[in-house]
Amino acid sequence: MDFVRPDPDDLLKAVQHRTDHRGRLKIFLGASAGVGKTFAMLSEAHEQLKRGTDIVGGYVETHQRQETRALLEGLELIPLKGIYYKGSTINEVDVPAIIERSPQIVIIDELAHTNTPGSIHAKRWQDINDILDAGINVFTAVNIQHLESLNDVVAQVSGIRVQETIPDSFFDQADEIELIDLPPAELQKRLKEGKVYIPERVEHALEGFFKTSNLTALREIALRRTADSVDAEMQRLRTQEGTRGTWATKERIIVCVAPNQLGTRVVRAAARLAASSHAELIALTVESDRQTSRGHSEHEHAREALEIAEGLGIEVVNLHGHDIVAEIVAFATRRNCTLIVVGKPIRPRWREILFGSVVDELVRRSGDIDVHVITARPEETNRTVASRSTQPPITIYGAIIALSTVSLATLVSFTMFRTFGLANVAMLYVLGVVVSATKLNRTESASLSLVSVVTFNFCFVEPRFSFAVSDARYLFLFGVMVTVGLVISTLTDRLRSQLKSSSERERRTASLYALSRQLAQGKGKREVARSAVQEISSVFDGDAAVFLVDDGQLTILIPSDTQFEKLSNELAVARWVADHGEPAGLGTATLPGSSALSIPLRGSESVIGVLCFKPRETVDRIPQPQFLETFANGLGLALERTILAKQSNDARIDAESEKLRSTLLSSISHDLRTPLTSITGAASSLMQGHGDVTELSATIFSESVRLNHQIQNLLDMTRLQAGNVEIKRTWQSPQELISGALEKCKLALEDRVVTVNIASQSALFEADGLLVEKALINLIENAGRFTRSGDSITIKVFSEIGRVIFLISDSGPGIPADALGKLFKPGFRTDTGGFGLGLAIVEAIVKLHGGRVNATNAPEGGAMFRLEFPLPEKQPEVPVG
Repeated sequence: MDFVRPDPDDLLKAVQHRTDHRGRLKIFLGASAGVGKTFAMLSEAHEQLKRGTDIVGGYVETHQRQETRALLEGLELIPLKGIYYKGSTINEVDVPAIIERSPQIVIIDELAHTNTPGSIHAKRWQDINDILDAGINVFTAVNIQHLESLNDVVAQVSGIRVQETIPDSFFDQADEIELIDLPPAELQKRLKEGKVYIPERVEHALEGFFKTSNLTALREIALRRTADSVDAEMQRLRTQEGTRGTWATKERIIVCVAPNQLGTRVVRAAARLAASSHAELIALTVESDRQTSRGHSEHEHAREALEIAEGLGIEVVNLHGHDIVAEIVAFATRRNCTLIVVGKPIRPRWREILFGSVVDELVRRSGDIDVHVITARPEETNRTVASRSTQPPITIYGAIIALSTVSLATLVSFTMFRTFGLANVAMLYVLGVVVSATKLNRTESASLSLVSVVTFNFCFVEPRFSFAVSDARYLFLFGVMVTVGLVISTLTDRLRSQLKSSSERERRTASLYALSRQLAQGKGKREVARSAVQEISSVFDGDAAVFLVDDGQLTILIPSDTQFEKLSNELAVARWVADHGEPAGLGTATLPGSSALSIPLRGSESVIGVLCFKPRETVDRIPQPQFLETFANGLGLALERTILAKQSNDARIDAESEKLRSTLLSSISHDLRTPLTSITGAASSLMQGHGDVTELSATIFSESVRLNHQIQNLLDMTRLQAGNVEIKRTWQSPQELISGALEKCKLALEDRVVTVNIASQSALFEADGLLVEKALINLIENAGRFTRSGDSITIKVFSEIGRVIFLISDSGPGIPADALGKLFKPGFRTDTGGFGLGLAIVEAIVKLHGGRVNATNAPEGGAMFRLEFPLPEKQPEVPVG
């Protein structure tokens, strides 16, 4: 066995699940109930106990079987957690207790069990997943019918659809799967002995689910599923160890599809071969410069063969490379394939000697892998040879280059013939062929070689100026010259094809990169779709449109330039694609009469739209449809990203709005309840004739003003948030705004000491006077609320470059450090009573004017609020009187 250095990426994938300290999962798999899964699991537990392993039982279902219950002796059991549901208590796995106990292995039976509502997870496999994440190994058991992917198959076989399932992704994560197998006859015998069900249910079970045909089918499904898991583990180990050879542990066939008439027949033959041997089948095609000479019809046959393979559900793989055989053998070795099926056209022997045979070379280099060759029929060979005989024509440009080359070589040869000799003259003609091959096609280069030999013979070989040859040795020289010319022309043509193929691949890569970059930068679905349409139209030379599926309706997201998608037949094709999720239209087997190709835009779960593309020229098939589908896949994922982003943003806004609404209600209820309580108490005392009438009346009045102020704040906040406030900008004087605000705050300020300091020259600014005055009132009243009698409040106004600034500070307790960043949030409250809506309204008003506001604690103590309003470039200066 040969070994190679493992690929680092493959190694990383192979050992990744072991580097995260996750526990190991062992699944005991059975074809049906009663095969002895739990018994085998507990027997393994006792073997582990004998080895000194710390193993406990998290949940064991014995089904009242005496032999199974006996195995519980000596095994520590973690108490189950009782969950009250619909009048009764149901026991479930206690995941926190198991994690806290932290054994080496825990046994948890009934993997597909659905947990009782109120549990942490809905399914038991999710509980097990948490335990594995905690680094604890798990033994569990399940029947094959509980696998999600086999649900329909089992229902078809048994007539019973299982409701409790586990995802295949979790099953495939198992580090070890042990199949507990029991022949149907022995299982039915156990059933009759009452070891599976109670006697009253035995006859019904034998006539239903436990029929021999059902058990046999389920047993085969379980065996195959286990074999698949073992094969996947074997592939992982081969990758990890770098094994190069093929291990024939499972039949896996590769069918090679080449651009010839044999493609469809080879695919069908391989499909029959795979079906008869129950083998996995892969259709492989290798794009190479060696195939560039093939005609368009032959490439169409290859494409048709691949479409047939896809229709049969065969995996299709496309590779690129110069050495076709090396690519096939490397892929077959990597996928551990046991057989390669290939078609071989019948060709003349001389062609195989000169140009080689891919089939013969594949047989020689296949190593341990068998090769099955399907030979072409005579009629297929004739068509193939006929299609290949079409060589590039001789163009006028090529003829001119060839004649010029021969003429120049002949003229130079006449001048040097007698000095340098006949052999060197021959090299001049060869040099001309080599240089001209870079400009000519293969047919022109071959013609130039023949013309050069004939001219050389006529002009310089004795007897000169005749086509006769006096010495037979010159015939060898002629043959060498022609051969060298043909080889040079063939190699040059092949190099040109390689460059063309490389340029095409580079163009594809660059296009995909440009599209992915544009899709990543797009913010909205229209911008994303428009970028994709522009790139697709440019790359494929056509017109494109994008439909979006919205609540089952198909709407045009980005129209095409020619509006072709609005035609009734194109709309019908797009609707079919959206409903079925398969391409249709031009070049497909579905609705081929359409002038455009419609491709589904798939998201992670469903079809979210349709891409329609119409080529500018009338063609039967769009070239490189797989490449176009790649663009469509990228567009689909990008559109889904924008849609999900919008949904996430809408949900976030709704959540924030709901949170804000709750906060506002909580804040306002507090702020409204306080004055209402004072008013109610004062009014009640007046009605009962208690207290000083003047004092009580003053209380009612002041609290009514306060209540009115709170309600007005609420209304203002609602209007500001709804965006219904229109700013009426006029020239405003800071002095007049301060004076008006202080006049309306007399009651709130009472005997506070207010100092107003306005700069000698105060700039006028454009603003809505009522709104700015309201902001100042809220700040001044806020300062009055947080200061005591005799405390000072200072108001300063001054101008800086491009702005006018209001500073309002007080000598109160200041702002708590943890509240500095939250003051302007609606409804924010501190432990001392909060700031309600007032500051939120101040911030909203200032931002409406393009300004900004912030709050800090003054160095000498107390709070200080800074309001900044922008100044226009030109404004009059007004002296303060």
